[in-house]
Amino acid sequence: MTSWVFYQGKIVPEEEVSISIRCKAFNYGLGCFEGIRAYWDEEGQQLYGFRLKEHYERLLESCKALYMDIPYTVQELCDFTVELLRKNNFKTTTYIRPVVYKGSNSLTPTLKDEDNRLVIYCQPLGSYSGKTELKVAVSSWRRITDNMIPPRTKATGGYLNSALASLEVLQNGFDEAIFLTQDGKVCEGPGENIFLVKKGKLVTPPLSDDILEGITRDTVMTLAREELGMEVVERSVSRTELYNAQEVFFSGTAMEVTAVVEVDRRKVGTGKEGEVCKKLRDMFFDVATGKNEKYKGYGTAVY
Repeated sequence: MTSWVFYQGKIVPEEEVSISIRCKAFNYGLGCFEGIRAYWDEEGQQLYGFRLKEHYERLLESCKALYMDIPYTVQELCDFTVELLRKNNFKTTTYIRPVVYKGSNSLTPTLKDEDNRLVIYCQPLGSYSGKTELKVAVSSWRRITDNMIPPRTKATGGYLNSALASLEVLQNGFDEAIFLTQDGKVCEGPGENIFLVKKGKLVTPPLSDDILEGITRDTVMTLAREELGMEVVERSVSRTELYNAQEVFFSGTAMEVTAVVEVDRRKVGTGKEGEVCKKLRDMFFDVATGKNEKYKGYGTAVY
C-alpha cells in the first residue's frame, strides 16, 4: 500500500522523497517541526484534525524565528493536511508531522540560505506511552533556554536535549523525564507540558520558564477554567512542589493527557490518576473527536 506525503507543493508517494547525506538538516539539525493529531470518531465515522490552524500558526512562528520562510499560508497548510489524510484514507487516530528544513548541501551551518523545504508525513498512532499512569524522575540534564536553542520553536536539533533526558531516566527505570530550567525551576517533559493540582488550583509553569507554548496545554487550561470552574495559575514551580501536589499530569500532542503518579520515587497524591486529570482527559477526548458542540471549532472534519 502506497504511503503518501506532501513535499514541496504536492502530494507524492513517500518513496519519491529523499534527503542528501550532505543536507544541512541532516548534518546540523537545521529544521523545525510540528506534531499534530487527527482523531478518529468510530461512531460518526469521521476523522478530525485537532486544532490544525493553531499548529500551523505555531509552525510559521518557528519558521520566522529560524529564518526558514515557506510560501504557504496557514489555511493552505491546513488544506494540504486534510488532502493528505484523505489521500492516505486514514480511518484511525493519526499523527501528522510537518517538517521545515534547510535542504542545501553546502558545508557551512548557516541559516542564511533560501533552500527551505517542507515535508508532511502521517502515521497511525494510538497511545504514545502505552500507559495511563507514569512514574517519572527529574533529569540531571537542564532544559535548553530561549537564548540557546529556543524550545518554543520546536527546532529539530533541540530534541537531542530531550533524547538525553529520556535516555537517562529510562535507564534508571522510569517512564519519562522532567526538566528543570537553568534556575532550577520545573520546566516540562522532553515532549510534554506539565500541570500540578494544588489546593484546588491548576498550576503550570509560565512561558517565560523555557517551555513550549503547547496547544494541548492551552486546551487543558481552557477546559479547566470553563468546564471545571478551576482557577488556572501560570507561575514558576519549585521541584519539591511536585512531591506534595495533589495531582501531577502531562499534556502534549503525543502524550495527550496522562497522569504522573510518582516523581523521584515519591508517590504523588494517592499514587493513582487523580479526579481532575481524569475529568480533563475524558473531556479532551470528547473535544478531539467532535463530541462536544461547544468546541466544534477545534476539529477539522477530513471526510
